[in-house]
Parts: sequence; structure tokens; C-alpha cells
Amino acid sequence: MGVLSGKVAIVTGSGRGIGREIALMFGREGAEVVVNDLGANTDGSGGSKIADEVVAEIKKAGGKAVANYDSVATVEGGQGIFRTAIDTFGRCDILVNNAGILRDKTLYNMDEDAWDAVIAVHLKGHYCCTRPFARYIKDTKRLDCRIINFSSVSGLFGNFGQSNYGAAKSGIAGFSRVIAKELAKYRCTVNTISPGAATRMTIPLAEARGQKVDPSDDTRGPQQIAPVVTWLASERAADVNAQILHVSGGRVGIMQQPAVIRSFKSEALWSLDQLNQAIPQLVEAKQANEARAKDAGSPELMPPQ
Repeated sequence: MGVLSGKVAIVTGSGRGIGREIALMFGREGAEVVVNDLGANTDGSGGSKIADEVVAEIKKAGGKAVANYDSVATVEGGQGIFRTAIDTFGRCDILVNNAGILRDKTLYNMDEDAWDAVIAVHLKGHYCCTRPFARYIKDTKRLDCRIINFSSVSGLFGNFGQSNYGAAKSGIAGFSRVIAKELAKYRCTVNTISPGAATRMTIPLAEARGQKVDPSDDTRGPQQIAPVVTWLASERAADVNAQILHVSGGRVGIMQQPAVIRSFKSEALWSLDQLNQAIPQLVEAKQANEARAKDAGSPELMPPQ
């Protein structure tokens, strides 16, 4: 019996990379899996039925899976992905919104198509796939479901040449916080992963910086993300909700989310002289808070089990 036995899961973008590793681990842990993937290139062009290969791997290992080739970027595609779970397995318990593309350029050089395509697949894709699942949860009063979304340090911290990707990934973090509140009544948790892994999308970026990466390294490759997602999808994660977990380089950490860390109040309309005094103190407080968080966030070594 695996930790996901009896559960039905959808994993978008699971033909390669992080999504593939999640789908395979879900299958090993007893979930029935909808393997969704267009089979497109990293920029969203082209397509092949690579989802079939992952389905075959899951079945060969004794699991149950079905392929789906719909696009996450349309309402019809999101509905089609969800219907595949219902029509094949009769229910749905877990949604992992992992599908994504890259079209990196500086804002100066970015055309509208590059902006729209990335926003459509990432941010709108989360909407298109989550809405039918959320409606199903509410309409059937299904309890204890799981939604795991994918953000990125490009949106949470910022990264040069990725304004489209960063905007989408930052939006996903906000989207997740709201959906966590909306579905809390049904004990559905909504958590977010900030991943760092060597995949076909990230290896060229690392190589451009002169870094050599080995995707077979368990601390660098996409396989390091799958156990964390699997844990979040399990019963043990029932009390973990609306969190962002950063998973990279063998490290698992929890990320601080927006919060007021110091404030001043004026009894009248703020004057520029008052702001001359207040804002430098606020910036100083933020810098001190960041320094404390950096120190507290240094990884502690966990013993092997």
C-alpha cells in the first residue's frame, strides 16, 4: 500500500522533467494517474504523444494511468483533462499544475506573442485546470483533495530576461493563496512549489552561465521534486495549507510570504517630511528581517533514513 493508494491524480506537463518524475512516483505510491502533456518543445511549439511513454512506464511497474494531450492554456483543454480523470477512473483527488514553457527575452525585445504565450500556459493554465476541479469539489462536497501549484524563484525573487515568466509565476503564488481560502471548507489544501532542478528548460540557462549540471544527480535533477510533491499530496499533509516550499539542490525549505514587518501611523495626511523619516526606517527594518531570514534559512543536514 502506497501513501496515495485509492487516489486519482492529474499531473499536467508530465511527459518530461519534473512532471514525469511526479507522475512516476505517484504511480509507485498507488495513485491512478492522468498523464497530461502536449509533447511540445520548451517554447510551446510542436507536439508528440510522449505522455504515452510515461503511461507505459507506470503500467509496467504495476500502476494505473491514462494519457491526455489537451492544452492547459484553454478552458476547453482544462475541462478535457479533468474529464479524462472522471471518465477513466470515476473520481479525482489530486491536481498538480506543472505544465510550462519558456520564451525568455528582456522586456525591450519581448513581443506580445512571447508575453501572451507564457502567461497563457502558466497563469491561465492554472486557472483552466483548477476551476473544473474546484467546481467538482464544491458540487460533490468531496473532502481532503490536494492541489499543488508551481511557482518559481523567477517570480518570487526575480530573474533577468524573464518578465513574462516571472509575472506568471508570481501570479500563481497569489492565485494559490486565494484558492486555499476558497476551498478550505472542503479540507482541500493548496500548496505551491518553488523548484530548482536540472531539466530541458533550465539546463541551457545554467550552461549559459558557465555552469555544468547533471540531471541524473538526485540533488540536482527533477527527481528531487517528486518526493516533496508526493508528501504534499498524501494524508500526512492535511494540516499544511497555503504554503510555498522551495525545493532545490537537495534542500527543502519553507518560504516567507508577504507580511507587514514594521509600520508607522500618522494622525493626518502623510507629509513628505514624515515620509523622509519613515521610509528609510522601513527599508532598514526590511533589510534586517531579510538578513535574519537568510541566516535562519540556512539548510540543516537531515540524517538518512
